[in-house]
Amino acid sequence: MSSTGQPEAMLFGDYDLPSGTWLDWHVHDDHHQLAWAARGVVAVNVGSAHWVLPPARALWIPAGTVHRTGSSGNAVLRGIFMDAARSPVSWPELRLVRVRPLLRELLDHLTAGGLAEDARRRAEAVAFDLLEPVPVTPISVPLPVDPRARQVADALIATPADPRTLDDFGRAVGASERTLARLFLAETHLSFGRWRTQARLRASLPLLADGRSLATVAERVGYSSPSAFAAAFHRAVGVPPGRYFG
Repeated sequence: MSSTGQPEAMLFGDYDLPSGTWLDWHVHDDHHQLAWAARGVVAVNVGSAHWVLPPARALWIPAGTVHRTGSSGNAVLRGIFMDAARSPVSWPELRLVRVRPLLRELLDHLTAGGLAEDARRRAEAVAFDLLEPVPVTPISVPLPVDPRARQVADALIATPADPRTLDDFGRAVGASERTLARLFLAETHLSFGRWRTQARLRASLPLLADGRSLATVAERVGYSSPSAFAAAFHRAVGVPPGRYFG
């Protein structure tokens, strides 16, 4: 709280996320949040959409959005919370935000505290001005409910490069190829081929965030070449892999 009784426009909280830690699903009713990895790589789930955030990216989460946050490696999540009634930025939907070096320095500066009221207000205003959205489509991987289709989905999430066809999976789970195709479309609203692409692309995000080469990522998630992976990523997300995190 400032000396005039007016709350700060931005409130900050750092949360250690040891490898494999996920916070429970939760919602901030009256505050927008900017989720940012001050260290390491953080992931955010909203419904079936999955976001991966290295320090060069943050996620704008509008007030009232149910979400959960975690990390597959040791990380520090910095939550920047903004009163929805006072925030000069009020995007109504999730936005991936580019964190350039100047914005990062400002967020660190504001987190340290101890600023005079006028200095803090000026720094907050600049930080709001520097929020730059990256126009991307979130990668969603809804899960089927039927246990046979769910076995297939779980197998591909565990090993996205698994080369088996839907007919191969059908023999393994006791269902015909046609039945599995119908179940995926009815329960995920995606064809099996489209669902598999989404699962592979979601698996690629932490690898890309970790700085792996396109060749390595493509091989790990089941693509025959870096160019095939890059083309699939661009079609689905709207930007090439290098621009998603670069």
